[in-house]
Amino acid sequence: MRYITDTTEFQIKEPTIVTLGKFDGRHRGHQKLLRIMEELKEELGYATAIFTFDSVPSSIADGEKQTVITTNQERRANMEKMGIDYLVEYPFTEAIRHMGPEDFVRNILSGRMNAKVIVVGPDCSFGYQGAGSAKLLRELAAECGYRLCVIEKEKDAARDISSTYIREELVKGNVEKANALLGEPYAIHGEVVHGNHMGAAVLGFPTANLMPPSNKHLPKKGVYVSRVCVNGSFYRGVTNIGCKPTVKGEYPIGVETHIFDLNRDIYGETIEVQLLAFERPEQTFGSLEELKARIELDKAFAAGYFKKHPEIRLDKIGQNDRREIK
Repeated sequence: MRYITDTTEFQIKEPTIVTLGKFDGRHRGHQKLLRIMEELKEELGYATAIFTFDSVPSSIADGEKQTVITTNQERRANMEKMGIDYLVEYPFTEAIRHMGPEDFVRNILSGRMNAKVIVVGPDCSFGYQGAGSAKLLRELAAECGYRLCVIEKEKDAARDISSTYIREELVKGNVEKANALLGEPYAIHGEVVHGNHMGAAVLGFPTANLMPPSNKHLPKKGVYVSRVCVNGSFYRGVTNIGCKPTVKGEYPIGVETHIFDLNRDIYGETIEVQLLAFERPEQTFGSLEELKARIELDKAFAAGYFKKHPEIRLDKIGQNDRREIK
């Protein structure tokens, strides 16, 4: 995949199948759209390309920081695994913010991205104040020389599947519902960092600690059954998301995972923690002994969950399997 961030002079020379959007979460609606792009690629031989921004436009325009289900790094990894040929992460500058929708289509999508097919949902918006629409894309198709494909949205009962809907479920701790909307497990990627080493030294449960970026949308604080990918292999795990209220001192919110059946140092390695089920909210215990006893129950809960769900893959990932780390 060619990843483009320097947009001052970029020009895609080969004909492309283009879509645009935030692609936060790569949910089932996104997956449907990307599958159709792949089908068109097989039919027409064009490259696939995604236009997105390097930050959330609404958060910049409104001055409020908005969290994301998928960080930029995670989005890049997802699109590479999906086989996308070009990912354009355009800086959300004042110039692009105030660009009219007609100029955006003519200069960016048609001009710089060489779009010969544009694939969008019926509610797509672009250009200054989101004034651009699928209707405008249809009106400009003949002039700009592209074919337009409008794809109906995926629904969950009567509600459209969207990143907003998924964030709502994560806040409630409903990761199983969020995963159903995503079509894959909600995941947190990161480098394993040193914590206070209390897990291994005091409690007897070594843990892998991740410090997610501040804009990562985390679910409700608590304990989750997890599946962890380390160096191409899956392991069972139990993950706590929270601020360690039982331990003295103040801690930022972190992601702490006890990985079953892994007995080696993984500090500095990048891992993926997939949340599968919510067990309990974050609690404050009266002593470390009480905490240790509760962790034993958490481990037993996780072990029972995996026993009830033998379909969950727990082995190595094939070298050519693009979508197994989800």
